[in-house]
Amino acid sequence: MASEDTRIAIVGGGMGGLTAAIALRKIAGVQATVFEQAGKLGEVGAGVTVAPNASRVLERLGVLDRIRRVGAVPDGHGVYQNAMGALVTDAAWEDSAKQYQNIGMYRPDLIDALAQEVDPATIRLGHRLVSVETLGSGVRVEFENGADDVFDAVIGADGIHSVVRGAVGQFPEPVYSGYIVYRGVVDASRLPGDWRMISQVWMGNRRHFMCYPLQQRKLFNFVAGIPSDRPLDGAWSGPAAVGELAAEFAGADWDPKLQEFIGRIEHTFWWGLFDHEPLANWSRGPITLLGDAAHTMLPHQGQGVNQAIEDSMALATFLAAADSVADIPEAFRRYASVRMQRTAILQNGSRRAGAMFDAQYEFADLEKRDADLRVGRDFRRSAVFDYDAQKVAEQALNRFQGVPVA
Repeated sequence: MASEDTRIAIVGGGMGGLTAAIALRKIAGVQATVFEQAGKLGEVGAGVTVAPNASRVLERLGVLDRIRRVGAVPDGHGVYQNAMGALVTDAAWEDSAKQYQNIGMYRPDLIDALAQEVDPATIRLGHRLVSVETLGSGVRVEFENGADDVFDAVIGADGIHSVVRGAVGQFPEPVYSGYIVYRGVVDASRLPGDWRMISQVWMGNRRHFMCYPLQQRKLFNFVAGIPSDRPLDGAWSGPAAVGELAAEFAGADWDPKLQEFIGRIEHTFWWGLFDHEPLANWSRGPITLLGDAAHTMLPHQGQGVNQAIEDSMALATFLAAADSVADIPEAFRRYASVRMQRTAILQNGSRRAGAMFDAQYEFADLEKRDADLRVGRDFRRSAVFDYDAQKVAEQALNRFQGVPVA
């Protein structure tokens, strides 16, 4: 940006919002203000995977080394297995150059690693957004606590229930997948000493169970997808009894090793799995969206957080090329035009991946399911993990500006 005095508000202090704040400062030279509705920065204590496509961004933002120090890099490829633990295919959780691998992260650790790169003076806690209004010059934001301010631009990183999304004229209905997940972490000291330090997925009977290491292998994350018709009109998540989870994977049809892992779980929560259809538009004037606010997706490809990180780099790249505040709406429009197709593909791909894991629809034929998983391994590496968000944005910027692209 031409001026460091440009005022940009980021609504949402989660992983996407914090990464956006870092990228705006380091790539575009803008010190944004981050508004978070909670009284402190934090995330529910479960795991998330930082994938190679996001690691590439985080390295350029100067935070990847810190993330690696507090995360867990697996010993090698993950595995997809049938219910009894027989190998279906390995999962190549790395880019083609083998420069980046998946990093298992405890969500509070990832928030902390990102927050250390953001000036605390720019973070406003306890600010729940209630309205966004475009003025003749700037955007007014108002909060439940009575605070209000006017900014040159607003970025909505406020999740699936985004308030900012309404300001760009998008009101998607959440789509329930028909599944809930049980989530949580297990202290690695409770597991057998020879437990594999990789990602493992068991698939069978229209459900699946996944686990992988976190926090320098001190913890293991687990996620179990279960078909459910429980009413979700109210709460979308809550505490659950471990016995409920254990019953879903009981009996002779399931791997005793998986049952042993479940037997070491002390606490779990359930979440309803929702996404929404790809939006028709992300931006309106000096307002745009990022992360789940723009593209809520199911977790089955592990790309929700990683796409928010890609968004952050792309957005900062386009803003860096804006000459003045008056150019921000066009920068936002260009950003959205580049990112919308990428994330729509991954939203749909996440639905398809869940259908594969749980043998739904056309994947009820397990031979076809397993063959598609094997093919998908190489596709995921090339199409998802090798993606360079900054390079793609720079190439698009050249096209917009009429510069020949080699």
